[in-house]
Amino acid sequence: MNSDSVEPVDPKPALSERRQLVHRHFTAGWWGLLSFLTLGLVLEALHAFKSGIYLDVSNETRRLMWTLAHAHGTLLSLVHVAFATTVDRLPGWEGGSRSLASSCLLTGSVLLPAGFFLGGMFIYDGDPGLGIFLVPPGGLILFSSVFLTAKAVRNTKPQ
Repeated sequence: MNSDSVEPVDPKPALSERRQLVHRHFTAGWWGLLSFLTLGLVLEALHAFKSGIYLDVSNETRRLMWTLAHAHGTLLSLVHVAFATTVDRLPGWEGGSRSLASSCLLTGSVLLPAGFFLGGMFIYDGDPGLGIFLVPPGGLILFSSVFLTAKAVRNTKPQ
């Protein structure tokens, strides 16, 4: 056999960048939904077993922060599914704007619930912990993603 032989070609063509992006957000959405619904079940269990770390009056801030983490994470997981569907329905939305919207959605979906959850981990005199400082940048980054997506929907002609 000749040492200059050509490598075998993979019979499956590489997925397009758009298809990869759609798959990435469907994956983030469905796995995120599973994760945050699991967190919701854990919170329900803490409530059912009358756990002091969750139900004591002194832990009201923790309860609120963890509930907000669960709610925002669940909602943002569904937003990922909607984003994937939107990208799939807008084949004309290409380039930097789409990539930036995707990155912002992924980043915001981590920062926002993580900020609420970490803010509830350590409570200082009824105030959330330092993790809460992740929430405003997470919200702004998420806003950017939604703005870019709404703009793309407005500017794309139906096919």
